[in-house]
Amino acid sequence: MLLHLKKKSSDMARFVIHEEKGPFKIPASEEPAFICMCSLSKNKPYCDNSHIKTQDEEDEITYIYDGDTRYDVDEEMS
Repeated sequence: MLLHLKKKSSDMARFVIHEEKGPFKIPASEEPAFICMCSLSKNKPYCDNSHIKTQDEEDEITYIYDGDTRYDVDEEMS
């Protein structure tokens, strides 16, 4: 199961919630830069349009992404 995390020695697992569903635009002189705010980009810190996966998320539900698979945390925990 995705939510089963193994603790590595004294390292602590962190669960970070990203609420943004789009990038942050940084104006530049020639081309603007877009910074990933959804945490799904494979080109961090820059946006690669992975946030498109989040567009149909419901605001009241917390999701975890594993590659192209999305899990509803509340559903997985029950």
